[in-house]
Amino acid sequence: MTIRPHSIVCEVIYDEKLGKATGVKIIDAETKEVHEFKAKVIFLCASSVASASILLQSKSERFPNGLGNDSGELGHNLMDHHFMVGASGTVTNFDDMYTKGRKPNGVYIPRFRNLGGDSDKKEFLRGYGFEGGAGRGKMSEIVRELKYGKDLKEAILKPGEWRMGITAFCETLPDHKNRMYLDYDKKDEWGLPTVTFDANFGENELAMRKDAKEQAIKMLEAGGFKDIQAYDDIGGMGLGIHEMGTARMGRDPKTSVLNKHNQIHACKNVYVTDGAFMTSSACQNPSLSYMAFTARAANHAAKEIKNFK
Repeated sequence: MTIRPHSIVCEVIYDEKLGKATGVKIIDAETKEVHEFKAKVIFLCASSVASASILLQSKSERFPNGLGNDSGELGHNLMDHHFMVGASGTVTNFDDMYTKGRKPNGVYIPRFRNLGGDSDKKEFLRGYGFEGGAGRGKMSEIVRELKYGKDLKEAILKPGEWRMGITAFCETLPDHKNRMYLDYDKKDEWGLPTVTFDANFGENELAMRKDAKEQAIKMLEAGGFKDIQAYDDIGGMGLGIHEMGTARMGRDPKTSVLNKHNQIHACKNVYVTDGAFMTSSACQNPSLSYMAFTARAANHAAKEIKNFK
């Protein structure tokens, strides 16, 4: 195996006569030379946005709107977890205790909404989980009166109060209107089109956040915390850095880009195994899912390689 760094993949090469992909075109990031590499099977795992960008750039007579884009869904259904909503509070029962070592001490509260029965909410679909942790605040403020001497030394060594916070990571529903697209009028230094985003969270996400905030407060209150402070700063897509959905998986080629094996419907020797294939975002950190689907797709490709001649 040869690992070639500084290589910007800009196109998957599609052979019209063979009806399959035959390799990739790359630009050397340093010399800007263009090279082509042949392959029986191609895996795109460049991240949801980058993989979709490569496919959108891979145009041919068969695929004028991008490789595998018969459905028109390539680049659409962009999702990211929305978060930065929750609450924190102080507790005074542990002033004689301090953090020690490097033991993991975070908490995770799995999704409990819309799982049936009393957990169901009519205001929104799906749900969220909480991530959180506790710690002592910064050392006491070094005020002007404690600039030197014994008082300064004692102030530096005195830990702050214990505070615990929980933050919701929330599911985003797929929406065709949320998309990324290529801007050929604004190119990068390698002559490739840049990516423009047109996406935002919807009413379902806003309703979910309201419930997440309320539940965070209730949990901390039930735990005996004081001085509870809630927050909600939705920001925008991208802040959660869990981009997904730009080449969605599905059974119907008319409404999806990939099949159940992560193959492009109309070009079976190309697999996409990063966040692009996701059909919804769920509320968990997604990387392990990407890894599992990649292993599954690689196993499928190994079994099918004889068919990719």
